[in-house]
Amino acid sequence: QAVQAEKGTTILRAALDAGIFIPHLCHRDDRDLPFGGCRLCYVEVEGWKRPVTSCTVEIAEGMSVTTRPPAVDRLIKGSFELLMSHHNLECRNCPANKNCGLQKIAISRKLKLKPKRVPRLERDATIDDSHPDFRLDRSKCVLCGQCVWVCQQTGAGVLDFARRGLETEIGTFGDLPLSEAGCDGCLACVDACPTGALWRK
Repeated sequence: QAVQAEKGTTILRAALDAGIFIPHLCHRDDRDLPFGGCRLCYVEVEGWKRPVTSCTVEIAEGMSVTTRPPAVDRLIKGSFELLMSHHNLECRNCPANKNCGLQKIAISRKLKLKPKRVPRLERDATIDDSHPDFRLDRSKCVLCGQCVWVCQQTGAGVLDFARRGLETEIGTFGDLPLSEAGCDGCLACVDACPTGALWRK
């Protein structure tokens, strides 16, 4: 399929604008630099040695991109299964049910929300229910960084990544509850969340 887009457009944005779905969770059009954290938007570019994340590569004249070669499907499946290995899967009671980024990816790529290949990783994820307007359930967070970015750009700047490795989570400075961290209740973080980790009360 031939696609036209303006110079500086990423492969991911050009594909989405052309109606070609590439899995993604952390991409935002209003971000100057791509985050590239979810590792779900891999594609193959003709002449390149290995698959690339489509959110980090800009289009070029005559570029030939393949979105569903076997190598890319394997990479995306592996990344998705790792995300789901520690995701609190309770779709029926989740506020994002039927409007969830994970469900959309699973349906489009015929992936299972409960992967059998990867062992379940239990995390001590907490819920912050202190704010009167919204709730943060870290067991549903995929660390896509969207809430952090919008909070720091348009909100009070109270959300950020905390800790490292498997202990990484979204939190506030000093682990203060959201109700005490200076949150202004703009709810931009809730609107940005693709998985129901943040939702309105």
